[in-house]
Amino acid sequence: MGQFEGFIGVDFWTALFVLLNTLAIFFVARKYLFNPVHKMITDRQKEIDTMYDEAGKAKKDAEEMAAEYEHKLSEAQATADRLVKEAVVRGQSREEEIVRQATEEATAIMNKASNDIAMEKKKAVNDAKNEISSMAMAIAEKVVGRELKESDQSGLVDQFIDELGDK
Repeated sequence: MGQFEGFIGVDFWTALFVLLNTLAIFFVARKYLFNPVHKMITDRQKEIDTMYDEAGKAKKDAEEMAAEYEHKLSEAQATADRLVKEAVVRGQSREEEIVRQATEEATAIMNKASNDIAMEKKKAVNDAKNEISSMAMAIAEKVVGRELKESDQSGLVDQFIDELGDK
């Protein structure tokens, strides 16, 4: 069994050397590998947490901006509706004013036309009276054989016209 013990046996100095080498490797790995890797993982985790916080804040800001946008959009729509209603009211008022003015102008034109017609009718009657009186005077002078005075002439003309008007 001596060889087996030598083969499997544990030498104290070898075990101590292996243990010291393992501890040295552990401390060196810890200093140059584990700590930097742990620091890198921690930093990366902080970055990810920061990104999530910023994303949450951005989402909250976006929701607030969307709510504000919706509010402003509804205000703009209400303003547009109000402006359209005011424009319709102004348009209707203007339409009524135009119709009223047109009616007044038409009435004035009709009145003027009626007055013009009445004046033309009077003028035509007066012209007809003058023409008739001239003809009547000429006929009367020939019949009577003498010249009539102005007062006789106007009396005869009026009488003649009155008789024509009755018929």
